[in-house]
Amino acid sequence: MLGANAVRLLIADDDPNVLAAYALFFDAHGYETRVAGDGADALVEWRAWRPDVVVLDIQMPHMDGHAVAREIRRLQSAVLPLLVAITGLSAPSDRAESMKSGFDYHFAKPANLPAVLATITSRVRPGAADGS
Repeated sequence: MLGANAVRLLIADDDPNVLAAYALFFDAHGYETRVAGDGADALVEWRAWRPDVVVLDIQMPHMDGHAVAREIRRLQSAVLPLLVAITGLSAPSDRAESMKSGFDYHFAKPANLPAVLATITSRVRPGAADGS
């Protein structure tokens, strides 16, 4: 059962198997997760829910992860979410483009989920999005 201050985490990936695995992993570590199957849906979910962390694939239909990250940063909510890219793009130029788009971290697939978890845990505390 999730506590009232569980960290809210939105995950977007167009591969339903990856999406399910990530959600299961983060749910098991006490995160309150929601998922989206493409970038446009991720942005709609972010606007409605304002999660603490957004984990995005880059290459998704309807709106790629870079466009989603840029839009989230453009909207500049009171508390900005931690943006984490988990993508098949692994070249140094891909990482640079992620940072330029507003991501805080860029992980290449197959991602080491314990490393992603450690990174998120080191940066986000429960209740961060609501200011508590």
